[in-house]
Amino acid sequence: MIDLYTSPTPNGHKVSVLLEEMGVEYNLIPVDLSQGAQKSPEFLTMNPNGRIPVIVDRDNDDFVVFESGAIMIYLAEKYGQFYPTDPKVRSRALQWLMFQMGGVGPMMGQANVFYRYFPEKIQPAIDRYQHECRRLFEVLNTRLEQSRYLAGDEITIADFANWAWVRTHNWSGASVEGLEHLMRWVNELYERPGCAAGIHKPERPGSSDDLVKSAQTMVTR
Repeated sequence: MIDLYTSPTPNGHKVSVLLEEMGVEYNLIPVDLSQGAQKSPEFLTMNPNGRIPVIVDRDNDDFVVFESGAIMIYLAEKYGQFYPTDPKVRSRALQWLMFQMGGVGPMMGQANVFYRYFPEKIQPAIDRYQHECRRLFEVLNTRLEQSRYLAGDEITIADFANWAWVRTHNWSGASVEGLEHLMRWVNELYERPGCAAGIHKPERPGSSDDLVKSAQTMVTR
């Protein structure tokens, strides 16, 4: 059994989507970011960096894994799903996973905060992060013009990781206009039952897909 400590944020959704897609039974344990639960002594024993998500593998001596990308790799290896066996295809999947972790996530998080929540509107910062988000979207669009999914013909953890962020593009204010291949991919993943279920777990009271509060802490998760 997997225990998943998470919140309804893009990084949290990366793991809940993957678990739902795998059909793996898991315990979902909501972490209230607005109350600072991720900084509690109990949580810090699992992740010293005080960020969600975290998993505990109860079937593997209560082994703890933190960092969303590391969790996805751990689960993909454990359950043998969405992780290509061909070394070259697997490498491509990992490359696009790192693309999300090092680029899409941080840039969208910064764009979100400066565009919506920073108390002072600093236009150069807003422009800088929105433009970088657009550039990254264009990179994804070019890749998705070449292949159905990021690593090739089969869907992988890289798709779920990038999708969990890109689907929230409205919150960053970054344009997706004209990026037809990117939006084809975004919409295709929305149609997958596991993706649809994963982005609604856990639900925030009063809204099943509300990123407002989570966006305030997005750059620090």
